[in-house]
Amino acid sequence: MPELIANNLMRRIGRTLLTALGVGLGVATIVALLAVSDGLTRTAAGFAHLGGSDLGVFQAGVSDPTVSVLQTSQVARLERNPDVASATPLLLIVGKVRSDPSAFVFGADPKGFFAQRLVFASGGPPSRGTIAIGSGLAASVHQQPGGTLVVDGHRFAISGVYHSGILYEDQGAVLPLSVAQAITGLQGETTSIAVELTPAASATAATRSILHQIPNTTVIATSEEAARAGANGALIHNATLVIIIIALFLGAISVTNTMAMSVLERQGELALLSTVGWSAPRVAALVIGEGIGVSLLGAAIGLVFGVLGSLLLVKLMGVGAYVSPSITAWGLGRGLVVGVSIGVLGGLYPAWRVTRMAPLKGLSRAA
Repeated sequence: MPELIANNLMRRIGRTLLTALGVGLGVATIVALLAVSDGLTRTAAGFAHLGGSDLGVFQAGVSDPTVSVLQTSQVARLERNPDVASATPLLLIVGKVRSDPSAFVFGADPKGFFAQRLVFASGGPPSRGTIAIGSGLAASVHQQPGGTLVVDGHRFAISGVYHSGILYEDQGAVLPLSVAQAITGLQGETTSIAVELTPAASATAATRSILHQIPNTTVIATSEEAARAGANGALIHNATLVIIIIALFLGAISVTNTMAMSVLERQGELALLSTVGWSAPRVAALVIGEGIGVSLLGAAIGLVFGVLGSLLLVKLMGVGAYVSPSITAWGLGRGLVVGVSIGVLGGLYPAWRVTRMAPLKGLSRAA
């Protein structure tokens, strides 16, 4: 039967390719969105563990953690928690670097563990009137110690270039917390509090105690929690589900239309198969097999364009510095499953039509 399916598809190569292309576009969109979504989840781990922290504390109920607002006075309260070894405030300045608007600027307490753990490849830590930049940002804006960086209209001399190994930090810059508060007008406020736990504490237990100690906050301890907390991650996850449903629906309609036309054109041939001993289920399986064959061809096209599309999508979203599409066997497998499902769904109605067709009636129409 596989050889017969291949021959039938090749006889109408133009129709087969057009149908496969339609299926491929749906599969490509799914693969691209899944790759970007998985990439966001993976890189969100850096956002959950800034400065090598065990967890981060943010304001509850905000659409995105970067717009969180907390009081710096809450740092002292956190450090009285028996599960907390140390805590340091971080003030995020987003979209204010003139030469690279995607870069984050971190206002950090110079005495906190976030600032103390920065490893400088050249120069040194920032002081009032200066700024330290990450190795990734230094490469993208072509700056070194002694150069300048403009943040929110304020020009700072670059004190040094650091590397932390955390993507968000290395693609950003660091100011003293007091300077960051002054230029943003957020005196006494911070975006988040990075927390280090004691060796005996568990993240789950610490999360519960922190939420009890400081109401109206949310605690992010894992990359999955960070991705869910961000509006972009939630948007892409929801969009992926919608696209999968639409691709299944439109792809199934396309395959159904192609296979229904094929059945109408080949009534005599299919009826002849019945008269020479093919059972109705076997003829129906032939039709469904052809639908799956078209969809597998479309899925192959879609997987290739999906991988390329994920790279393009990240570029268009302007987050290429932070998000690298995650191309995994599981992600590609899900795209392939959608492609096969389209073939099965699209072949059901034409296959049912075949089982309802009387052999002699089909032969008479062919004559």
